[in-house]
Amino acid sequence: MDRDLSEDDSVVDLSFEAESPLAPPAELLERLPSYDWLFQGGGQQIMFPPLEAPGRPLEQRCWSSFLEHRVPLVTEEVAREALLSFVSSKCCYGSTAAGDLIIQELKQQTLCRYRLETFSESRISEWTFQPFTNQSVDGPQRGTSPRLWDIKVQVPPMFQEDTRKFQVPHSSLVKECHKCHGRGRYKCSGCHGAGMVRCPSCSGAKRKAKQSRRCQMCSGSGRRRYERVSPAPRCSTCSGRGSKTCATCKGEKRLLHFIQLVIMWKNSLFEFVSEHRLNCPRELLAKAKGESLFKDENTAVYPIVDFPLREISLASQRGIAEHRAALSPRARVLQQRQTIELIPVTEVHYWYRGQTYVYYIYGTDHRVHVVDYPDRYCFGCTII
Repeated sequence: MDRDLSEDDSVVDLSFEAESPLAPPAELLERLPSYDWLFQGGGQQIMFPPLEAPGRPLEQRCWSSFLEHRVPLVTEEVAREALLSFVSSKCCYGSTAAGDLIIQELKQQTLCRYRLETFSESRISEWTFQPFTNQSVDGPQRGTSPRLWDIKVQVPPMFQEDTRKFQVPHSSLVKECHKCHGRGRYKCSGCHGAGMVRCPSCSGAKRKAKQSRRCQMCSGSGRRRYERVSPAPRCSTCSGRGSKTCATCKGEKRLLHFIQLVIMWKNSLFEFVSEHRLNCPRELLAKAKGESLFKDENTAVYPIVDFPLREISLASQRGIAEHRAALSPRARVLQQRQTIELIPVTEVHYWYRGQTYVYYIYGTDHRVHVVDYPDRYCFGCTII
């Protein structure tokens, strides 16, 4: 059951925060009630969702409409127009063959595509931090942090994936920066804190080779401090200062640590296309536009058990079982949707200049897949 957060429990959206550059040692952080598990397993924890009540069972359905349903047949005229439209979209396909070919046979078959979508939400909690700039600290003294599945957030539209990050209320702690030990800066690794680099003129020898007088560029010191107008090689990190601002605390010396809630909304997909006797690639049929025959959407859907094509019923049972096994241990299922679509496929055999060829028309929008088109100028293009 969701918990309404009071004004003090307001959730700060961290979706656009940069990733933490370095994780602090666990001993730096205090143990918060009910969050001891964050100190185990690398400081990250997948939160198991509460059990949800199952959705309504699928009502007994009469599939006579499926047996009576017929997708419009593809005629020779439609088959020729589909091929002409296809070749006109290709830069190296000529239209002569498409206009002059003789269609010998149309083999038509209507396939069934079963699709299951499961929209789920998973939650992960982890320690993170940001530079402390004297902002308000929402720590344990302001109350007990709510359980992660009790924090209410705005759910995105169903079946649209998203990831968002939130700060868990009452989990903030202010600590000295573990990278620079509270100094805000640390010694430059490029010049080892000297603020100068070796003179490029004398290479640190203080005098040029075969010359008795001292080097004029470094005044005989062998080293030279970087100057903006100087052609001398600069220290790559500190610009002659000898120290560098701490990248972890951004020079603030202290860090604000807090528990971050990461929520991921994912849409899992299971697809199955019924068996067919044609050689049209199955990956094309999976993306083809079909005619909707059946749709069932609920918090949880039940397997189809009495569809006239047994392989569709078996696919429904297998898809629901696979999603349940993959998601139930670590995610909350928000919505499921299963559909059955009819996908028309036509295998077109045609004759052109003494040879027989074949192409396929699939989907309700008459997409074309060409096996070997005879009127082609370039052999470097990919046939789709």
